[in-house]
Amino acid sequence: MMSETISGGHLVAKALKAEGVDVIYTLCGGHIIDIYDGCVDEGIEVIDVRHEQVAAHAADGYARITGKPGCAVVTAGPGTTDAVTGVANAFRAESPMLLIGGQGALSQHKMGSLQDLPHVDMMTPITKFAATVPSTERVADIVSMAFRECYHGAPGPSFLEIPRDVLDAKVPLEKARLPKAGHYRASTRQQGDPEAIERLADLLAHAEKPCILLGSQVWTCRATDAAIDFVRSLNVPAYMNGSGRGTLPPGDPHHFQLSRRYAFTEADLIIIVGTPFDFRMGYGKRLSPTAKVVQIDLDYRTVGKNRDIDLGIVGDAGLILSAAAQAASGRVENGAARRKEWLEELRNVETQAYEKRLPRQLSGAQPIDPYRLVHEINEFLTEDTIYIGDGGDIVTFSGQVVQPKSPGHWMDPGPLGTLGVGMAFAMAAKQARRDKEVLCLFGDGAFSLTGWDFETMVRFDLPFIGVIGNNSSMNQIRYGQAAKYGQDRARVGNTLGDIRYGEFAKLLGGYGEEVRDPAEIRPALERARESGKPSLINVWVDPEVYAPGTMNQTMYK
Repeated sequence: MMSETISGGHLVAKALKAEGVDVIYTLCGGHIIDIYDGCVDEGIEVIDVRHEQVAAHAADGYARITGKPGCAVVTAGPGTTDAVTGVANAFRAESPMLLIGGQGALSQHKMGSLQDLPHVDMMTPITKFAATVPSTERVADIVSMAFRECYHGAPGPSFLEIPRDVLDAKVPLEKARLPKAGHYRASTRQQGDPEAIERLADLLAHAEKPCILLGSQVWTCRATDAAIDFVRSLNVPAYMNGSGRGTLPPGDPHHFQLSRRYAFTEADLIIIVGTPFDFRMGYGKRLSPTAKVVQIDLDYRTVGKNRDIDLGIVGDAGLILSAAAQAASGRVENGAARRKEWLEELRNVETQAYEKRLPRQLSGAQPIDPYRLVHEINEFLTEDTIYIGDGGDIVTFSGQVVQPKSPGHWMDPGPLGTLGVGMAFAMAAKQARRDKEVLCLFGDGAFSLTGWDFETMVRFDLPFIGVIGNNSSMNQIRYGQAAKYGQDRARVGNTLGDIRYGEFAKLLGGYGEEVRDPAEIRPALERARESGKPSLINVWVDPEVYAPGTMNQTMYK
């Protein structure tokens, strides 16, 4: 009696299924098609895109939205190199995803086979794990190994190349190791050193002006409830960045946004959760030199990097915040009462900053003030709207104004600052959460990088609301060039054509509008929502208006 056999591609699909992956993002190639065949048998959806960069970004976005690892499958050579940017972005953003790349047959190793490149060597610096699958029997085993590595410390991407003959070959099923779902991954939730938790509780008990920054790892760890309980029970003002935005809803008495610089200057205790001291934090220099600084992070290597700290705790944000709140609960009652004045002080700063900017948010100027555009978007969002920012200057504006109304409803490229993520993130968000509305704000430069995958959204019936802040420029760069080299050289290499992207959307089967009057922004958004189609609302904004962050060039300081 002949034993049952199974191919490498089908082993890949079984391993993905065991990990809970229900969709792969891909662009076809002869090296990888057996994986498709396996996915069909395992009930895994195959979404084929128009550029491998989009496939990798979509896998990253899927991981951020679902909490499960994303997966992209691309062919060898240029297919894999096209995906490098998406993998690098996931690496800096600490997003768990697996990129599977094709490779020439092992039997043709070093012979110059079609699309043969040293993929593993190229991917090693931007992944947590990169390897070649050496035999068909080991396919599922190595896939599960790659997923384990995605969750070692702070999450991140892994890469596997699978030679064509390894993928296509069939082996007896009993010889192929098939790790069982739930039986090859340990818990990754670490509570942190109990002594450090006690020290944090003591710092909280004595602090009169504490504040906390809730970063992306708060969402990565699904620590929303713990973070909310922490700030409310201990009366601590909270700021949020990255995918930590939305942890507290707008209007919450502990939700602050516009007074962060003031708080970081005046606080006596600053708790940084899940955010490195990178350029977004001025490498730690924006924190008061006299404040006690506590850093909580999944990655030991991040704690204390670029700036000395008073206390570092490595572990899961939710477990640490819960433990600290419990340990401090009996010690800070008097402190919490004193902090009422501190919260009022910050709220006054917040209110003054908002009122100073409000006339621009309500501006009727034409061309449209970008502040008016992002104000209209913020007013348009519902509790079920996932907001995505993809751009430079226009997204810098939105970071000051747009406030997601629920946890996990904010997506941006992350610290790599990659333009072109928007279409892929919208694709992944809508595919994974069809019950949610998805709105993506693009800069016109960012949209042009991956905009052809608007057709993929139409083809797979993934409606979303796309808004383009169109100034026919790469404005974040233009401002710096003008400041450095003068106005006569301000438009070298950064000026784009006046493209009517609303017409582009219609061409590809979606809904589109052109907006030049600020009073028409909200009605256009409403019509896009009602259309039930992928849409682009092309809003012509003033090219001579720049975000404060752009004018300060803070991203380079």
